[in-house]
Amino acid sequence: MKSKRLQSRLNRKRRIRKKVLGTAETPRLTIYRTSKHIYAQVINDVDGTTLTASSTIEKILPKKKQKTGGCEAAKIIGESIGEKALQKGLKKVVFDRNGFAYHGRVKALADGAREKGLKF
Repeated sequence: MKSKRLQSRLNRKRRIRKKVLGTAETPRLTIYRTSKHIYAQVINDVDGTTLTASSTIEKILPKKKQKTGGCEAAKIIGESIGEKALQKGLKKVVFDRNGFAYHGRVKALADGAREKGLKF
């Protein structure tokens, strides 16, 4: 049986996904976070394709930033996904927080992506 906290997040996720849809012009920037890592993807829901992705599992974090679960790492991942999206010609996305509260690492990732030029 799923925990109450996980079930609540999944309910929030369903409510968000009813309203948020990624198209070719404005794909969906979705995030997922665990206690150790954070993941981000830019998805075109019409075609069902992932356009670009970035996570703390990749070796893009500087050597001194070995902590992959913090706000600093989330901001670096946000900047990385922003750069990758701009290289693909994507300037505008819709943000899908995936049921997670918009503070801490989720906010840091969003701010990092906005700093690199993504609009949402």
